[in-house]
Amino acid sequence: MRYLVTGREMKDIDMRSIHEYGIPSLVLMERAALEVANEAENLCAEKYCGATSSRYKIWSVCGLGNNGADGVAAARILHLRGYSTAVILPSVDGRMSDEMEIQLSIVEKLGIPILHSGDISSDRCDVVIDAVFGIGLKRTIEGAYEELIKLISTQKENYGAKVVSVDIPSGIDSDSGEILGCTVCADKTVTFGEMKLGHVLFPGREYSGKVITAEIGFVPTDKNTAEAYALAHTKEDLKRIPKRNSYSHKGNYGKILIAAGTKNMAGAAYFAAKAAYRTGAGLVKVLTVEENRNTIHEKIPEAILATYSTDWAVNESGAFKEYIRKQTDWADVIVLGPGLGTEESSRLLVEAVLEHAYVPIVLDADAINLAARYPYLKNFFTENIILTPHLMECSRLSGKPVDGIRDSLIDTAREMAEQYGVTCVLKDAATVIARKDGKLFVNTSGSASMAKGGSGDVLCGVIAGLLGLGMDECDAASLGVYVHGLAGETAARKYGVHSVLAGELADCIGEVINETV
Repeated sequence: MRYLVTGREMKDIDMRSIHEYGIPSLVLMERAALEVANEAENLCAEKYCGATSSRYKIWSVCGLGNNGADGVAAARILHLRGYSTAVILPSVDGRMSDEMEIQLSIVEKLGIPILHSGDISSDRCDVVIDAVFGIGLKRTIEGAYEELIKLISTQKENYGAKVVSVDIPSGIDSDSGEILGCTVCADKTVTFGEMKLGHVLFPGREYSGKVITAEIGFVPTDKNTAEAYALAHTKEDLKRIPKRNSYSHKGNYGKILIAAGTKNMAGAAYFAAKAAYRTGAGLVKVLTVEENRNTIHEKIPEAILATYSTDWAVNESGAFKEYIRKQTDWADVIVLGPGLGTEESSRLLVEAVLEHAYVPIVLDADAINLAARYPYLKNFFTENIILTPHLMECSRLSGKPVDGIRDSLIDTAREMAEQYGVTCVLKDAATVIARKDGKLFVNTSGSASMAKGGSGDVLCGVIAGLLGLGMDECDAASLGVYVHGLAGETAARKYGVHSVLAGELADCIGEVINETV
């Protein structure tokens, strides 16, 4: 697990290390610059097959604050390694930080060119160090600083220069990932201490390239303060998935009830059931309409099947609800909603499950839509529920516009979790998980290959499978999203980013989980 911090939180860590513990800021800066210089050199090596030469030009494009000072120091280190370096500053007067003045005085003595953006015409470079703005930027970039951003973009787009950003790509809000007017598209970003939320939330995630987190000597945050930070899973966390015992049977790994699939929507039930089995569930029962019987039997014969007629459900609702109660009594975990539809029979099913089930419930898709349409269903929401809405479903449930939710994923997920006392998995390209234990996770795994029908059904099955193995709702939700994303990455490598099908995504779950066995 790793921390994801805001710009303010990272500045507090920085100031604490300097002022409380007495670590000189220039010591931290030198270590940061060394890490940036190493990655700039690596980009040269990648571009020119490992060769090092003074012919290779590296420009350090710098603002006037400490982020710029990091870039100046990196240029000096690379100059001493034999590269042709130059420092490029904005064509505007401004107050420099004390550290920036010190670093500039050193490069002047070494004879490293110090230029301004207006001095560059048709010249070109091989690698650009983007050190214009760091994690403190909150205003829209314009004027001379916009010129610097355009200079970097021109080198990358027109001349093929590689870009390494210092801490975060200039122009990205470190808290939200928002673009503040214009930004740099980095090949790599070297960040210090901890990753920032802006690295993992879109669009900042897309512009950050490969993010390298460098340890430069900050004093670790105390445990009480760290409790407030957002988190992200790493592959090390896969070791927390319960193992299978040699002496065990199918009943030891959970009985999963998949209440899903209306007429012509059998696929949703199939994908969820397949994913639950692939994740490790011992028994899976699919509760669906009679019309789906043959499809489910053919596609996943391992599953138990329980069916019902929609006419019977509506016309004999009392008997139908008793039938549903018996199904919930069988289950250790329930998936409720994928492809269920929003007809009267579906409403009755959702009501019966929520009324009678006390086991963990993964509430998805049409079950969420029905709760939005019939608000009384939300009265059944309790701590045993994991909500898994995408943005439109969240909008229906909360009444907020989609754009507003997209711009405030973290706040919205937290509000949903707190309002209903549930764990909320707010699905987007960077899914946010607000857990009922108060912890917040942002998922860092995944691939564009997953933007396809059926992926959400697979996620329900993964979370249910982890619950069946014995994980609690909080861990199953956040780690389930991470596993699901890793499976998407694996599937994209195997089948191509355009070509992954939901069933193939489910088939890749085992490759992810079995890495830890």
